[in-house]
Amino acid sequence: MAHTAYPQSYYAASANPVPQRPALQGEVETDVCIIGAGYTGLSTALFLLENGFKVSIVEAAKVGFGASGRNGGQIVNSYSRDIDVIERTVGPKQAQLLGQMAFEGGRIIRERIAKYDIQCDLKDGGVFAALTSKQMGHLESQKKLWERYGHTQLELMDEKRIREVVATDNYVGGMLDMSGGHIHPLNLALGEAAAVESLGGVIYEQSPATRIERGANPVVHTPQGRIKAKFVVVAGNAYLGNLVPELASKSMPCGTQVITTEPLSDEVAASLLPQDYCVEDCNYLLDYYRLTGDKRLIYGGGVVYGARDPANIEAIIRPKMLKTFPQLKDVKIDFAWTGNFLLTLSRLPQVGRIGDNIYYSQGCSGHGVTYTHLAGKVLAEALRGQAERFDAFAGLPHYPFPGGRLFQVPFSAIGAWYYTLRDKLGV
Repeated sequence: MAHTAYPQSYYAASANPVPQRPALQGEVETDVCIIGAGYTGLSTALFLLENGFKVSIVEAAKVGFGASGRNGGQIVNSYSRDIDVIERTVGPKQAQLLGQMAFEGGRIIRERIAKYDIQCDLKDGGVFAALTSKQMGHLESQKKLWERYGHTQLELMDEKRIREVVATDNYVGGMLDMSGGHIHPLNLALGEAAAVESLGGVIYEQSPATRIERGANPVVHTPQGRIKAKFVVVAGNAYLGNLVPELASKSMPCGTQVITTEPLSDEVAASLLPQDYCVEDCNYLLDYYRLTGDKRLIYGGGVVYGARDPANIEAIIRPKMLKTFPQLKDVKIDFAWTGNFLLTLSRLPQVGRIGDNIYYSQGCSGHGVTYTHLAGKVLAEALRGQAERFDAFAGLPHYPFPGGRLFQVPFSAIGAWYYTLRDKLGV
């Protein structure tokens, strides 16, 4: 079966040991069949299992194969579009609910790590770095906005202060969020999968969903088996393909690129990021970086619309890294990989129900690590009959891309070019 082994990433090379998980064979019955063993699927499964549901997960490749096991590993609060945009888009009650949930995903991650003793190099502290005074103004507004929703672990940093936490001259200031932080993302997913299995959940790997038979009792088909369920949760995100056509037209897979250096000496690592915080800048197409548990620098950025794999990832990302840290010019790159995330036109997540019993969440738009963990809780609540928070997400408008799939890539690339130009010009 093509493309079902992990990419040659640092995360795959440093993953915790995992059991062999068989493919689905024959017929199985369950309460909830979840499609996709990434963060959305695993988080949903854990909340359901903790509430007495019988759960089976089908995964086309391996646990955390997609964005969950390839991302920058940063715990970043809120959504890809912040709460002020949501306030302008929806009514006050819905905005209030979504605003209150904006900081819950990070708490859920920490609860999971503690409860199930997941070894994934958790570190506290995330920095939003401003390259211009305009971006610094946005951070000042963002701090006030977040504090209005009770999020108080924030510190604005001037030029002198940010240089104490990031050894570069690039930034005019920033904001430190101590409830942000970073993790080894694949080991988080693998730990959550082990937790799912410890509660009686079953995960079938190498078992792509090929068809969902809709009806009063939906059936999920895979190449060698089928699962009859009361409910289906679609959690494939950028790796879903055309399994659910209604969702495909409203979202677009995009690729992001990541490189990892050879291990750095303790002195060099401490000189780059003395407090071991993770960092992302405030550009529209942002760069992000952090240290790993074994003192490598992970650096990511760039977006490939339509999710083609670029020929030379290091050639795209290494210059960005050296612009931030020229002192790394002689450092070797040990790993380079790409992974897809799912972009929506509004850059807000898409949550909803198809018929009475097929639920979905998708389209984190590059902001998925915390959101997916929240989504799992919200989907599980809805299946238990508590739909208020689910409805707040489901009420967000979904827009199809202009011209359908054919024009998604050029339209999005033009939009990104426009915003990148604005970032460069500082307007």
